[in-house]
Formats: sequence, C-alpha cells, structure tokens
Amino acid sequence: MSELFSQQALNALALERFKIIFGDKMVQPKLARLLALSDFAFRILSRFPEWGAWLLDDAQMKRRDCPAVFDFSAPLPDEQQAFAQLRHYRLKYWLKVMWLDLVADNPIDDSIGYISALSDTLIANAYQWAYSSCEVQSGSPKDEADNPLPMTVLGMGKLGGKELNFSSDIDLIFAYPRSISTTGGRRSIEAQVFYTRVAQKLIAALNQVTVDGQVFRVDMRLRPFGDSGPLVMSYAAMEDYYQDQGREWERYAMLKARPIGELSAYWQEFYDLIRPFVYRRYIDFSVIDSLRKMKQMIAQEVRRKGLTNNIKLGAGGIREVEFIVQALQLIRGGRETPLQTSSLLTALEQLEALDIVPKEVKNTLYNHYLSLRKVEQYLQAFDDKQTQTLPDDTLACLRLSYLLQCQDYTQVEQTLQRIMEEVRTEFNQVIGEPPEEAVEDDDSAVYAWQSAEIMQLGECNATPCFPQWQADLEAFKSGLSKKQAGTRGRDILDKLIPALLRELSKQNIEPALARVFSVINKIVSRTAYLELLYENHGALTQLIKLCCHSAWIAEHIAKYPILLDELIDPQSLYKPLPLSAYHSEIQQLFLRIDEQDVETQMEALRQFKQTHQLKIAAADATGVLDIMKVSDHLTALAEAIIAKAVDIAWGHMEARYGAPQGATITEKGFAVIAYGKAGGYELGYNSDLDLVFVHNRDGESYTQGEKSISSRQFYMKLAQRLMHLFNTKTLSGMLYELDTRLRPEGNSGLLAINLESFYQYQLEQAWTWEHQALVRARMVLGEETMQTRFTEIRHGILTQKRDSTKLVDDVCKMREKMRQHLNQDNEQRFDLKQGVGGMTDIEFMSQYIVLQYSHTYPQLCKYTDNIRILEQAGAVAMIEKLEMETLVSAYCLFRDRYHFNSLNQLGRAVERSEFTQYAQQVTQVWQRLLG
Repeated sequence: MSELFSQQALNALALERFKIIFGDKMVQPKLARLLALSDFAFRILSRFPEWGAWLLDDAQMKRRDCPAVFDFSAPLPDEQQAFAQLRHYRLKYWLKVMWLDLVADNPIDDSIGYISALSDTLIANAYQWAYSSCEVQSGSPKDEADNPLPMTVLGMGKLGGKELNFSSDIDLIFAYPRSISTTGGRRSIEAQVFYTRVAQKLIAALNQVTVDGQVFRVDMRLRPFGDSGPLVMSYAAMEDYYQDQGREWERYAMLKARPIGELSAYWQEFYDLIRPFVYRRYIDFSVIDSLRKMKQMIAQEVRRKGLTNNIKLGAGGIREVEFIVQALQLIRGGRETPLQTSSLLTALEQLEALDIVPKEVKNTLYNHYLSLRKVEQYLQAFDDKQTQTLPDDTLACLRLSYLLQCQDYTQVEQTLQRIMEEVRTEFNQVIGEPPEEAVEDDDSAVYAWQSAEIMQLGECNATPCFPQWQADLEAFKSGLSKKQAGTRGRDILDKLIPALLRELSKQNIEPALARVFSVINKIVSRTAYLELLYENHGALTQLIKLCCHSAWIAEHIAKYPILLDELIDPQSLYKPLPLSAYHSEIQQLFLRIDEQDVETQMEALRQFKQTHQLKIAAADATGVLDIMKVSDHLTALAEAIIAKAVDIAWGHMEARYGAPQGATITEKGFAVIAYGKAGGYELGYNSDLDLVFVHNRDGESYTQGEKSISSRQFYMKLAQRLMHLFNTKTLSGMLYELDTRLRPEGNSGLLAINLESFYQYQLEQAWTWEHQALVRARMVLGEETMQTRFTEIRHGILTQKRDSTKLVDDVCKMREKMRQHLNQDNEQRFDLKQGVGGMTDIEFMSQYIVLQYSHTYPQLCKYTDNIRILEQAGAVAMIEKLEMETLVSAYCLFRDRYHFNSLNQLGRAVERSEFTQYAQQVTQVWQRLLG
C-alpha cells in the first residue's frame, strides 16, 4: 500500500466520522484525525461530543494534572454514583491520552508516565471511597494517635514501575500494617475482616463492568499463595511468607511493587520488610536460571496460543528488555542500592552510571524499548483492546504505517524486525542458554563425582577417574551430609563439580582441588554462589587459577564468599587501582550509603578492603606486582580506609556533640600517625595497624552542639569511635586490628593527645625504643599545618645528639628481648623475621643508624622505610656501599620469601641452608655496627 493511498483512506474515514458526530460544523482536522485513527475515541466522542472542545483547548492538553475523582468534603457518593464517576473519568482522560499520542505526537515515555499517574489517581480515589464506605458501618482500625490505620495498596508490574500501557490490566496486592480491631462504628470487627471488605469494594469499583464499561481489569494473582491466598495480609504475615515460602519469580514480581495513594508512614516499613527478600547482599546469579525458565514458559505459551508477531512476548520483544534490566537489578541490586527502583528506564540509566552496562547497550535497549512501547500504545489505542500483536486487518495496518511515518506496512515490519533482533542479541548476552554440561559421551569428570560416594562406602572396586583427587572428592562428598545444600544446591553441585574437575585436569595443578573445595564448602548452603560459578565459567576458571597460586587467597575467599563476585571480570581482577585512586574510589562508594546507617557503613568499609586486597593479591600471585608495589598498594588502601573511617566517626560525633570550636569536617584539627609497617610502606595482607591519634585544639574549649563536651573529650571519644569501627567483628569480619599501644604512656595514656603534648613526651619521657619506633612513623592523615608540625617534631627528636654507648646498649637489649619472645629459629629452620641475621635485625640497624647519626646527617631521618634509610646511610658513608647493598638485597629477599610464605600459609620459618649465607652477611654488619 502506498503512502498516498494510506493518507486518502484515512482522510475519507476522518471526514465521515466527524460528520456523524458533529454534523455540518466546520471540520477540525486534528479532531477528525483522532476519529480516523481510533475506534475507541470515536465511540467516546459519539457519546460525549462536548469533550471535543476540551480536546481542542491547547492549554488543557498541555497540562499533566490528575484532578481528584471525588470531592470527599461532600457527602460520600453511593455505589452507583461512585462507579459512574470513576468510569467517566477514565473515558475522559484516556481520550486525552489518545489525543496526545495519535494527534500531538507526544513522547511515549511521557504518555506512559501520565497514564500511570492518572491510574494512581483512580485507584487512590476508589480506595478512599471504599475505605470510607466500610468505615461508616464498622469504624476502622486506629493507630496510637487515634488516626485510621490505612491499607497499603501495592501496584505491581507496569503499574508499579509507572510504565502502564493504554489498555493494561492492573496487578494489585493488599496489605495492612497492624492487626487491630476496628473502633468507632456500630460493631467492632477484626482487622482482617475490615480490610477484606475494603479490598472487595475497591476491586468492584475498578473491575466491575457497568453500562459505562470498567475502569481496569484487576488481577490479584500475584499475592502470596495466589488465588488460594487471603485477599489481604498483615505485614507480619507477608514477611513470614516471603522469608519462608517466597519463590524466585516472586522476587522478580516484588521488584516492581510500589505503594499507591496518599503517602503513609507505613510505606517505609513495607519496603524494609520486602527488600531483603528481593535484593540479596551479594551478587546473585541464581536469578538467571529462574528468569530463563520463566522465558521458556512464556515462549511455550506463545506457541500454545499461536501468538505470532507479538511485540511483547515474542523474541526480542518488550518482555525481553524487562528481563534484561530486572535480571541485572536482582543480580546486583543488593550491592548497588541505586538499582533498587521499580522504574525500568531509571534502572537502565543507573546500570550505565555504575558501569554494569556499556553506554551503547543502554542506548540500544532504552530506545528500542520506547519504540516497542510506542507501537504497543498505538495498537491498544485503536480500539481499547489489550493487544501486543501486530495487525493483519487493512485499517489497522494503514493506521500503524501512518503513525510510524512509514511508506507502507512492509517497512513497519522491517523496522520492528531489526529492533527485535537487536534486543534478542542483548537478551542472549545476559540470560543466554544454560552452560554446556557434558562434553563427551564418556565424561570421566561426571563419573568421578558420581562415584565418589560409592567408592567411599566400599561398594565399588572400579578404577577411579582422576585418582590424584579421589581422597579430596570423597572427603568433600562425605562432608556434604552435614551441610544444608537443598535440592537446588545439590543439582547445581552435580553440574559444577564435573566442570571444576574438567578445568583442573586442563591446568594439571594438584594442590588446587582441596583449596577450591575449601571455598565451595563455605557456600554449599548458599545456592546463589554456586549458581555464580556454574553460570560463569570464567569465574570458575579464575577461582581455580587463584587457588593454585595462593592458599591465602583461597582461605580469604572461603572466609568472605562475597569476593566471588570479583571473579566475574578478569580484566578488573588483575588490575589494582592506581595508588592515588583508592581515596576517590572509596568516596564514590560511600556516596550511595546513608550517613545514618552505621551497620552498612561498617560492612562497606570491610568489603572495600577485602575486594581490593583480593585484586592486589591476584596481581601479586600472578607476578603483575612485585613485593614493593604490593606493600605500596596495601598501604595506600589502608590510608584510604583510615581517611574514610575518620570522616564517618567525625560525622557521628558531630551529630551528637557538635564540632570543637573552629573545627569542621574538612579542618578537623585531628590527625593519625602510622607506625611500623604502615609507617614504613611495608604492610602485608594480615598486618595490623599501629596508630597514634593527635589533635591541635585547646582541650579546655567546648564543642558547639546542644550536648556540649570539652574538646579533649570529643577527640578521645572520636578515637574510641574509630577503634569501634576498626576492631568490631561484623558479618564481614574485622576491618583491621588497631593497636594504639605506641601512644605516649602506652595503654595508660590518652587515646588522643594534643600534638604539642606528644612532642613534650617524646622530648622528655620517651624511651629509646619509642624513638626507634618514631623512625618508622609518618602522619597518614591530617591537615597541612599538622603535617608540617609533625615533620618538625619528628625531625627534632630524631636529630638529637645521643650517648653512643647507651644507644647501642638499649638497642641490643630490646632486640634480644624481642628475639627471646618471638624467635622460631632452630638448627634446621631459619626464622625470616626474628632469626639472627633476619629482617628485624636489618630494621633495628636502620633505626640505630638514624638515631646515632642524624644529628650530623639530618637527611637520614627523611624517610620511614628501611630500604631508603639504608640507601641514605650508604650515600653519607655511615655504612660501606657493599654493606648497604648486602642489607638491601637480604631485606628484599627475606621480605619476598616471607610474603610468598604468607600467601601460601607456610609460616615464616624456612630451610636454614637456603638463607645461611645472607643471614651470616647481615650478622657481620650487625657485629660491626652494634657488636
């Protein structure tokens, strides 16, 4: 059909219908166009021709207001009046929507939003009428303030997402907050009875067909227990249901749940009870399989009903866009709270913002979804029928071609085919097909797993497959009897373990199976993690690879299974952040966390540490980073966490007490000094933090809050708050073990001390070992003025002239005392850290050199790390160049091996013969300097 023929046919129909309704009045082209494009509009205007003038009022058509249906300040209308008003409202405003879509070429996202808002108004008014009608008879349940206790009306599906189409059913669920009997009526009744009556009246007001039609077809099947369940449930009963019996498809449904009507204080309570059911705290791949099954069921239904050319349910249709977005919401929404939205378009924007979906993919899905929704809107506006099937009658084809500005209907079909093919491609990327399982008819991996239990019981004498792993397989299989894996978990294990064995046999590295099993043992009762490994072969491969490289990584992942999420993207996994990026990364993370939610803040700090430690360890174990860079990254990570923790603690303290006089969140007058490994840029994976807290405020001044305390108390409480944030064990473990015993006066001293008092203590009271510790101290957090002052203090203390004999005596005594308590040396084994000629001896020598010679060579106290201290000592000839090179080489070698042993849980004692030469060389330098 040609464009010209299409236009002529529609023009003829437009004139014919205009004359039928308006007689000899001057033809209004826009009004005539509407009549030609919609049989439903023709029927409405035939009945209410006066609404034609309303449509022609541009000011009215530009407004997106949703006026109330009823005037509740007037006497309550009876049922007949109420039903008529609701239906007339629906006819009038749906006529307006048709005008906007078919005549004014309104953007489809605005139209579906407007329909949703109008629908909210209809539902809210119908509910208020139903509630008031029941209240007249029996009173109502009341809250503590004697206000009527509202029923929560939940809009589901497209209604919940504010994406309602023109002729949509509406899915509703009803709930009520408290089981309180009614008061104020003729006879008190139970809450369940009262709310059921309200719900029945509401459904009738919307669903019942009268001479004016119906407002909406109401579907209640999404409620708990479906058609067999109660019409209304209490919040407590709903919470029990979803915790104990909620199914995967119900998570998908409840993602779109949205309370409708006048804002209630109980809405947040509802969201709080349903959120843990819908969104898991970990990345949740269990939804993939359930959505895949739902899609298969829909496809079967499409075939059974012979639905062809269906732009909603067909391949690449609207439903597949919804599945893509909602699958990613369910997978990641527990970790990324911006994804916890019922709006598909908002969720798509957030998926791009969070770098989960590339911009070009987001744009494709966004634009194609709206294109398909526009076609759906046109199809339904033609005759107010709930259809998503492309037409086969001539008139509807003409209308669609005209509205889509296509030359003919063939072009319409080609355009939609291209759109749906591109959607299907993206759908397959996310949902896809189940992973391939068996790869051979004779699959040894499947046989090995299935026969492990039989072999263990001694009921099979067959030669086992993979004999090198038989003991591990049997031990793991035996241990499963004590685990609650569930039917689904067992099914996934029966697919996952053979896939694991096949992958291991390719890599042929024996120690890894026991390590991987140690991880799987921790997650057998958490099916979502098993799903993650099964659905993502790459994640399984990375797990095996990392477990082969490092026992520490295997143990770390087993301890914190949430880290399995990080295995999905190998490019990110083996690429730690730049050293300067940890601060900005943690700031970005906390932008999405409520400042008042202490528990979530503490979990986020721990998960940030664990995630980035895993990335550093992965890069370390695979040789991407050398030992020095590893420590640099672990130190930068710790500093970023310290800075964020101080901000969090400050926020809590300021909210309670106000800030000290002159202090703000950016100029706190508070600083953190790191000692030891953190001070020397030498942190390891399990290092604790030796910290000292100082401030520069007058301790006698007071905070500016309503509950004012002295500044001294404020900073002490701030330090205590930090200790709590770090040392408390949560679900994700301890953040860092915080050790503050190096502060002035040790355990008996103040937790936070004025910086000048710190100086006086170091000058007048500190022991030699405390000055040794100061060699490795640096301020890791503090304003520039405090940084400058601390540098002056440290320089002044370290460059003092000392009694050489006393210094040598103090250093040697402290070293011997430490060796007696901590050394693991024996004739066969050498303690890399505490043994004679080991790492600690080198550290003590570098500290001795700084304390002994900085008076003459102040550049010796510039750095806090051992390597650069030794290099400076060589530069000023305090030790010979060869001695410097010996100590640096030995220290790097010891640290590298110590680090390797830590990653593989081998302890710090090694074969003595391997390091005898280096230990002897270090001891020779010790004898010359301190002997």
